[in-house]
Amino acid sequence: MDGLSRRKMLLAGGALGAVGALGAASPAGARPLWTWTPSASVAGTGEGLDPEWVWDDEVDRLMASVIDRGDVPKVNELLRTWTRNDQALPAGLPQDVRDFMEKARQLPSWADRNKLETAAEFNKSRGFYLNLLNGVGGGMLSTAIPREARSVYYSKGGADMEDRVAKTSLLGFAIGDLNAYRPDGDVIVHAVKTRMVHAAVRHLLPQSPGWTRTGDGQKIPISQADIMVTWHSLATYAMQKLVEWKVPITAADSAAYLHVWQVTAHMLGVRDEYIPATWEAANSQSKQVLDPILASTKEGVELTDILLGQLAEQTSPGGIDRPLVDALARFLVGDRIADMDGIPEEAFWGKVIATVWPKLVAFREKLIPLPLVPPLAWTLDEAARQYILFYLTKGRGTRIEIPDTNRPASR
Repeated sequence: MDGLSRRKMLLAGGALGAVGALGAASPAGARPLWTWTPSASVAGTGEGLDPEWVWDDEVDRLMASVIDRGDVPKVNELLRTWTRNDQALPAGLPQDVRDFMEKARQLPSWADRNKLETAAEFNKSRGFYLNLLNGVGGGMLSTAIPREARSVYYSKGGADMEDRVAKTSLLGFAIGDLNAYRPDGDVIVHAVKTRMVHAAVRHLLPQSPGWTRTGDGQKIPISQADIMVTWHSLATYAMQKLVEWKVPITAADSAAYLHVWQVTAHMLGVRDEYIPATWEAANSQSKQVLDPILASTKEGVELTDILLGQLAEQTSPGGIDRPLVDALARFLVGDRIADMDGIPEEAFWGKVIATVWPKLVAFREKLIPLPLVPPLAWTLDEAARQYILFYLTKGRGTRIEIPDTNRPASR
């Protein structure tokens, strides 16, 4: 671990924090001891350091310098023209930014092009489920992750949740594109930009009074553990739900879907020793880093209400009314998470969804004939489509850009 990492540990609450503050007592309760072994990772080995106290040192130093010397507007303006995986970086970028980006855009040596192609086809064939789970389900999970909810709320993006949803959608749905990691795709572009944004937030957010008074033991946001928590709220959660819904998935498709997320984690700056090698390893890590920290916060409840309110508002008239919006969100994440997010129960729609969703899935998978599908299933099907459309269209015309301030007037 280099000097910057040690300095961050001291800032985060003392040198013993890395060893002794294992609970990092947050509103969710004690955080468990890090016991996940690097032998279960794509690297197969590693130092075994708790990712709670590991960040992304190289890009952190870079972005702190870019912000402090006032280069953010220039870099953002130049990067607006960088939109394809195979595209040369724009001329005029500061040399240190260019050097980092040229290295950061390279795929890991273990990336498998055949698996990435298989994953693209799987995303295409299962896009209805995956877009719903990664867009809405993952969104509702994120607001029940205290540190993530607060990072969003008190950073610049928290002041405009419509724009925040759009920027989040860019990377999420790029992963599901058929050309995701092909030369004409844009996942690499979005991942590198997101990695830089994360570093900027790590530099800025500790300066926000709203962030620093939340009482969380971690003073610097978006650690390696935080990124993997988000990863599990998308990839691991989605696969768990597909299995729960009995969606037929071949072993090759399952492995390929995991692989595209493994590569993406690497591109976001996660050390290979923290990236699970198998779904079994992913489920094990998720139980350790995601499940115990889920909790309700005032920021998360407010963000949830904003997101679901936007969905109901912007898909009506002729779209989804708020009770159905709430019921479908509750169904996707379950009662425990829904209660944390302050999503109200809707007795009628709750019962309808629980009854008809399995039949709708079975029909989509050609396991049952049309006459066995209840008429209300099509109302639910249309609601799900509207959910997906909302998240897909949010990304149009927006950009991932480096912030140079926190949320105005953070409270």
